[in-house]
Amino acid sequence: MSFSLSTVFRPLTRAVTYTRWLHQLIASVAGTLAGFVHGGTFRSTGMEVWLWIAVLPVPVLLAAALIPAVRRVEGLQAQLLLTPGPHGPEERAGTGISTTPSLSWRDRGRTAGWLLLRLAVGVPVSALTVQLPVLSFAFLQAAAGHRTHFRGLPAIDAPHGWYALLVPLPLVVLLVVAVSAGSLMAAAARLLLGPSAAERLAVLEARTERILEHNRLAQELHDSIGHALTVTVLQAGAARAAGSPEFTDRALAAVEETGRQALTDLERALRLLREDVPHPAARPVLADAERLLESARAAGSTVRAELSGPLAALPGPVSREGYRMVQEALTNVLRHAGPVPVSVRIAADADALELEVRNPMPASPAPAAVGRGLRGLRERAVLLGGKAVAGPDEDGEWRVHARLPLARLR
Repeated sequence: MSFSLSTVFRPLTRAVTYTRWLHQLIASVAGTLAGFVHGGTFRSTGMEVWLWIAVLPVPVLLAAALIPAVRRVEGLQAQLLLTPGPHGPEERAGTGISTTPSLSWRDRGRTAGWLLLRLAVGVPVSALTVQLPVLSFAFLQAAAGHRTHFRGLPAIDAPHGWYALLVPLPLVVLLVVAVSAGSLMAAAARLLLGPSAAERLAVLEARTERILEHNRLAQELHDSIGHALTVTVLQAGAARAAGSPEFTDRALAAVEETGRQALTDLERALRLLREDVPHPAARPVLADAERLLESARAAGSTVRAELSGPLAALPGPVSREGYRMVQEALTNVLRHAGPVPVSVRIAADADALELEVRNPMPASPAPAAVGRGLRGLRERAVLLGGKAVAGPDEDGEWRVHARLPLARLR
């Protein structure tokens, strides 16, 4: 019995019961205003008044549904009043109710259906909200021995004490109707105001873009921090082995510069991950490639570089990704072959950008071709419509070569 009572009275303790009830009462406001405009509406008797309230605003609601912003207003109202719990941005996004303006005629049709359903449910609930408490009061007066005759209700000409048993019945009926209608409207809101197929696709694309962006940032941090740590380790080892104060000073300066650049890249990546920063710091481009070459030279490698073409005029995506690709190739040289001679060629023309890094094979080569860095290098090239290969060539050297098309990006 206690379980049944708790089930019956639980809706009375939930705030959403009353917010949904309010949402249904608001639906009759348009009909009430239309009744004031339409003369004679409230001189009708009984249920005729409520019938007029339900019919008069239909043309206005159909016209309002054509306005894109109406869907947004209705979605916000449904989120706030029909769904329980907190109403922060994340919670509202999980309600299944959209707050996007109508983007198509299908959206407008669904909005019209929603407005008409609100009217069809809200007006009867409003009528019962007004009439049923009055009926309970009439039963109470009849139980006290008074004749009653309220507008819109049948007269009670033979009062009797047993009417006291009927006093709670209209209130219970009202509660059941309000709770049931509220649950119905919450379900209908998800159906009629839920995201359209285009909206769901846009959300999916945005989520995919965020995942890709995070993956790209992870790859950039791998390239930048990995390069910095490799150069730092080689410089520290070389400075300790050299035993020369002058060489140690140069090595420390190179470590400082490389570490500073790595910190800049790390801060930029962290700022990108914060949604409240709209303009993160600029990413390095191929025009800054000399910095990479000097870093490799400072680590002990002899770098022979050939840079040709309008590198400063390259499209931003190609130039930025090209920089990271050269950085990763040089990092792999230092990590797996040590401070060996390196040949770097960066050539740009009207059609494509070509990147090539060559170095002698180490005595005991590590399986660099399957490492994360070179895999990321290939992925960068594919995303730009190009191709990258890495492996030993016919001359016994390790060769990394990438070609990125430019024509479609200009």
